Amino acid sequence: MIDFHTHILPNIDDGARNIEETIHLIQEAKKAGFEAIISTSHYMEGYYETNVPEREMWINIIYQKLQEENSDMKLYLGNEIYLSENMISLLEEQKASTINDTSYVLFEMPLNIEPMNLYNVVYEMMQYKIVPILAHPERYIYVQQDTELIYDLIEKGVLMQANYASIIGYYGPKAQIIVKKLLENHMVHFLGTDVHRPNTIYPRMPQILEKITQIIGKQELEQLTTINPKLVLQNKRIDREEPNKIKLTQKEKWMMKWKRK
Repeated sequence: MIDFHTHILPNIDDGARNIEETIHLIQEAKKAGFEAIISTSHYMEGYYETNVPEREMWINIIYQKLQEENSDMKLYLGNEIYLSENMISLLEEQKASTINDTSYVLFEMPLNIEPMNLYNVVYEMMQYKIVPILAHPERYIYVQQDTELIYDLIEKGVLMQANYASIIGYYGPKAQIIVKKLLENHMVHFLGTDVHRPNTIYPRMPQILEKITQIIGKQELEQLTTINPKLVLQNKRIDREEPNKIKLTQKEKWMMKWKRK
């Protein structure tokens, strides 16, 4: 398996606070069955702005530490870029990164308010032959209220990365319901831990994988955890199934409207 979304670099964003935590996270990932990790530190203008050379330096330092411990974990550089009209210039100026210097970009949106410029930014990325991947669609409040947005984005060529722990309610019952619906309707293309701290997601992976396997089966699980991530790292095309529109039961609609989180 390849962990597609992590915050393992030390003291870069709200993830690992020091190199010791970084190594601890990598050890946890190995124990959980991951063979590679994509580092997707936040890039948010005016807030998290560690550039590509500095993050590459950290990857090299971590590799040296891993060699000392005889660890064969593979690390790849990326970013989780906060939606910005400057997305292209951030990439061109080596402030933010595509995933492993490919055409694929992981981006996130505001959690609470749908961005007015979303489609303009997506269109511009595609004009520059960039494939946008939206991080954790199940967590956005406006997606929980209306999943049509995700269906529409997929139809326009955006790929989706869901968080593993959403399926066990780590981000609340709404995200748990929505991620299950996304998985059932072929609207997830990658899975990532979005790990920030030790002793959080990785120790729960056996339970998480069991639940996801019950929903989509072993073959599709391998597609989302290993095959698709490898294709991205090699800058190859992802073949995706046609998504189905999500249908919520009356009870689920009520939960989306009234329950917190």
